[in-house]
Amino acid sequence: MTGLPATRGVVILGSTGSIGTQALDVIGRNRDRYTVLALGAGGGSVQLLARQAKEFSVPIVGIADPSGKEELEQLLTGSGIQIIAGPDAMADLAGGAGQDRSSDPGSTVVLNGITGSVGLRPTLAALSSGATLALANKESLVVGGGLISDAMVRPGQIVPVDSEHSAIVQSLRSGIHHRGLCSVEQDGASEVKRIILTASGGPFRGRNASQLTDVTPADALNHPTWAMGPVVTINSSTLMNKGLELIEAAYLFDIAPESIVPVVHPQSVIHSMVEFTDGATIAQASPPDMRLPIALGLSWPERLEAVSVPNAWDSPVAWNFEPLDHETFPAVSLARDAVAASPLHPAVLNAANEECVGSFLAGELPYLGITATVAEILSEFSAPRGTLDVETVLGTEKWARVRAHEVMAQRR
Repeated sequence: MTGLPATRGVVILGSTGSIGTQALDVIGRNRDRYTVLALGAGGGSVQLLARQAKEFSVPIVGIADPSGKEELEQLLTGSGIQIIAGPDAMADLAGGAGQDRSSDPGSTVVLNGITGSVGLRPTLAALSSGATLALANKESLVVGGGLISDAMVRPGQIVPVDSEHSAIVQSLRSGIHHRGLCSVEQDGASEVKRIILTASGGPFRGRNASQLTDVTPADALNHPTWAMGPVVTINSSTLMNKGLELIEAAYLFDIAPESIVPVVHPQSVIHSMVEFTDGATIAQASPPDMRLPIALGLSWPERLEAVSVPNAWDSPVAWNFEPLDHETFPAVSLARDAVAASPLHPAVLNAANEECVGSFLAGELPYLGITATVAEILSEFSAPRGTLDVETVLGTEKWARVRAHEVMAQRR
C-alpha cells in the first residue's frame, strides 16, 4: 500500500444503497486509511443513514428528499451532525459542502453510488472541485459524457467502480493507452485494439423472445449472480445494463463503439478483458464481489489488502463464453447506435428506459415492451444543433420521459 496518503477523505453518495453500504464495509475494515467526510442518500432509508452517520462520525449528511429531513434531525439530535436536504444536496456534498478540502482536494475521493441520471450534477460538481471521482453512477457518463471532460481539472481524476470498467482499467495497465477519461499512460501510441465487455446473461440467458412474453417483475428481479437495486437488476435482465456500460466504456476509454465487444460469461469471474494490437488479451478475474472494485475506487492506483476472497486455483473450474443474442436482447445494439449517433441520443435511451422500467415494475408495461418502447423513442429523436450543456441534456431527458409515457399509453 505504499504511495497511499496517510488518510483519504471520502464522500459517499448513495450511502444506503448496495454500493454505499459495501463501501462503508471496506472503510470500516480500513479505518486507519479513510475518514468519512460526508454521507448522502435519496431518503428511502432514513434510519440507516442516521446509523451510518453516527458510526462513522461524519460532520455532515445530505438527503435528497426534503420530506425525510425532520425524521433525520430527530434521529441525529445531539450529535452535532449538520444536515442538508433537497434536490441539490448530493451535488453540494460532492462539491465540498461542510468539508475541509483546502489542504489537498485531490486526496478526497467522492464515491458516486447514486442510481440514475440524477447523478450527473454530483459527478460534475465532484470533478470541478478537484476531488477524485470513484464513479459507480454509469448514467452520469451515459447522459452527460460530452460534458465530463470539460469538468475535469486534472488527468486521471475518474476511477470507474463498475466491475467491468474497473477490470478494463486494471487490464490496461498491461499496455499503453493514452486516450479517454481514464488514460493509463500519457505517452506513446495506444496498443489497445478492442475491449471485451463480459455479461452474466441475466436470469433469462438462453431464452428467445417468445419465451419472455409473460415475464413478471419477480422473474426479472431474480438475478443469478449479483444482488443489486431493482432498476439495475431489471436492466441486467434486459441487458440494457450492458448497453449502458458499453456507452460508459466508449467515453471512459475513447474507444469506438464497434470496438467494444460484449460477450456472455455466466460465471461472472472474468469481469472484462482488453485485446491488444499484437493479439494478446489481458483479463481481470475474481469472484463476483463488488467490494473489490469499490476498494480500488477508494485507493487507486494502490491496492488494499484482503478485500475479497480470491479464486480457488487448486480446485477444478470451467468458465464459459457465449456470443450475445442481439435479436432477443436488442438493448446493446440500441446503445451502440445511440452513442454513435450523437452525445444526446444516450440521454434519450437512458431516460426512456428508466420510465419503462418503472412502468414494468408497476405492472403497467409488459417485459418486452421495455426495449420496444425505447427503440421507438430513439427512432423519433433528432439531436438539436448547438452547444452541449447541462440544460440541453436535462431538457432532452425530460422530452424522452414524457414521450415514453405517451408511447406506453398508446401501447396499453
